[in-house]
Formats: sequence, structure tokens, C-alpha cells
Amino acid sequence: MRVDFAFGKKGLNLELPEGPVYQILEPRWAQPLSDPEEAVNASLDRPMGCSPLVELARGKKTAAISVCDITRPAPNKLILPLVLRRLEAAGIGREAVTILIATGLHRPATDAEIVEIVGAEVAAGYKVVNHHAREEGEHANLGRTRRGTPVAIDRRYVEAGLHITLGFIEPHLMAGFSGGRKLIAPGLAYQETIKTLHGPAFMRDPRAVEGSIEDNPLHAELLEISRMAGHDFLVDVVLARGKKVAAVFAGAPAVAHPAGIEFVREKMVERLPEAMDAVITTSAGYPLDLTFYQAAKGVTAASHIVKPGGVIYLLAECAEGAGAAEFSEMLRTAPDAGEFLKRLEGVPVAIDQWQLEKLALVIQKAQVWWHTPGLPVMYHAGVWGRLCNDAQSGVHALVDQLGPGARVAVIPEGPYVLARIEDTVAV
Repeated sequence: MRVDFAFGKKGLNLELPEGPVYQILEPRWAQPLSDPEEAVNASLDRPMGCSPLVELARGKKTAAISVCDITRPAPNKLILPLVLRRLEAAGIGREAVTILIATGLHRPATDAEIVEIVGAEVAAGYKVVNHHAREEGEHANLGRTRRGTPVAIDRRYVEAGLHITLGFIEPHLMAGFSGGRKLIAPGLAYQETIKTLHGPAFMRDPRAVEGSIEDNPLHAELLEISRMAGHDFLVDVVLARGKKVAAVFAGAPAVAHPAGIEFVREKMVERLPEAMDAVITTSAGYPLDLTFYQAAKGVTAASHIVKPGGVIYLLAECAEGAGAAEFSEMLRTAPDAGEFLKRLEGVPVAIDQWQLEKLALVIQKAQVWWHTPGLPVMYHAGVWGRLCNDAQSGVHALVDQLGPGARVAVIPEGPYVLARIEDTVAV
């Protein structure tokens, strides 16, 4: 049996040898909308929980719009022009609109990537700027949350008259789901805010996982921060196969984002009767597998359905290598997973430690194999698992190790499948 896996921009076709019992887990995609532009227009004019966008904008002198960076396939080129048209109709001219690339602690978008993110016409006609999480002076200090998290958000967003976010909703390894509040924190947050949100108090809470929001402390913290920043209006979409738009949710953040999450849950959750001996998965291809940092999300998503001691085999191109400088150095010098987790206890949070921390927690449960051809050799010793230079050879080695009759989940599009074992807590 041959299977096409999402891998980089071109994909990867592999043969699954006879022997195991394979269960192919495909995303339960919703059907794409026949007229997504009309759906966006309708959502802006008849939003959930608030007045139409043009009415919200009327009387405001400035507006700020937070959009996803290059690592997220949000359909900004569809949505932004329709939003901007309404701002202009309300009297907010082009010179009064700032579009912020919500980079969090990711690298800034290049000029070419800005065009890819927002479209050539918007890039040429509007102020489109990167968020810089490390520049303290670019942030407005908003105090602390009830839990004590220091909150500083990009002042270009905070000081605007109208605060908008454009995103999309999918499972997220810590916040439960993406979209909404994540476009503000960590997207536009100062590094100290981001580091606190990614500290062990949140990262090791078993409720801070994919698909969890009701009791997720990180989700609650992000909501509080977004309210502090004055989040007025959002447009979140749910994607269908091929990154087409399946649904649009716009309006008051407290109403529209939860509605989008319920839509995703209904369409995406896959229940399995028992844990699997192994999982062959991906990080959903480009742009989600650009770096090893991002690719780790495919592992955490698969960890919920593999049995203790089982194997997760991840296929991710990692065309840009390990990731940002701090993460790359941490990966290069990391001790074994258990020791790494011990070292994090009682010390200040370092930038990007959270991704390795989540990975280390999985390593405590399962074996992880990797096919990550773009990851430079200098990092190979720190991946806490077996590296397979040839993807197909890795599959054969896995089957040989498992033996006949082993139960193997195959997830060609990785984190786009939200899978759980039937007797676990409901998603």
C-alpha cells in the first residue's frame, strides 16, 4: 500500500510493507465553501455578538490588524481586502491602518514573505510591519494578569483605536486551538510575557494540550491578555483540504472564536478504540514543517494515541533547519530528555525552551524516530531518538521492529488530525 504524506511543498510517497495492521487517519475535512468571498462579506456585515465591522470602525481614527506569520497558512489575501474596504468606508484611511505580522518570537517576515502573507496590493498600499518581541520599547506595559503574568503587547496594536485579528482555527499543542487570542499573545507580546506563558507551570499542566480549552489554564490566560489589549473584533476561518476555506467566524472574540472551535471539534476529532503500537505521522507539510521547532508539533499530536513505549515516526522536511538561534543552541547542547526537564525546574524560562520541554515530555512515554533531512548534522545528537536518513528505509526498519500484527496509525497530514483514545477525557 502506498501513501502520500504531507512533506514540505512537494509531499512524500511511501510504501507501507505488509505485516502490521494499518489504520489511516485522514483529516475529517469540512467541505470547502463554494463562494468564500461572499461568506467573509456576510460574516463582516452580520458578525457574531457585535455590530457590523463598518459600524464598529465608524468614529475610530486608527486601526491595527494582527495577522499570522509565514508559518501559518491563513487566507489573509482573501480576507484582508474585504476588511480594509470596510475600514475605509467607515473613514479609516490607508495611512491610519497598521497591519502587524504576529511573529511572537519567530523570525521577522522577509519582504517577499510579507507579499506572500498579505498579497502584493496590500503590501504596496498599506503599512505592514513585523512584530519584534525582543524590543522592549515597542511594547505597552498593561500590568499583570490575575495569575501574575506580566503583560506587554506591541504598542502599535494597543494604541490603535480599533483592534482586529485575522486567523484560523486548528488544534494547538498547548493552547488547545489556534486563532483568536493567540494573534495577540504570544503573537504580539513582549518576550517576557511569552516566556511566562511558556513556563513549566503551563507547559506541564496536562490540560494544556491539543483540543483542550474548558479547563486549559493557558487558554484562560491568553483570553485575559487579549481583553487587556482591547481585542475588539476577529475573523477566524476553518480550512478545508488544500487550504481552502470551509467556514468563517467573525465578530466579538468571546463569541466567534468558541463557535469556530466547536465547528472544528465536530469535524476533526477521531476516536480510536485503543492505543497504537506505532504512529507514522508528519507536521502537515509546508509551512508547518519549515523547521524542527515547528515539526515537533506533529510528535505531540501523535503522543495521545501511542501506547507507552510505542514508536512515533515523524516525517518533516525542515527546509530551514532547526529554528531560531536560541532553540537551535538548546537543541545542539541538550542532555537526555529526563535531565533536560530537571534542569528547567526552579530557573528562569529561556526563550524557546517550551518546544523542547513538550518534546521531552513525549520522550518520557514513547520512542521517537525522525526523518528530517533539512536538519543539519550538528543537531542530530540532540533529537532524543532515531534518525532515518531515508524515509522509506525508516518505514521498513519500523515494521521489522514491530513484527506482524502490530497496530500502526498512519497520519499523512499530522496535526490536522485530532485523535484520541475512546476512554480518555472528551475533547
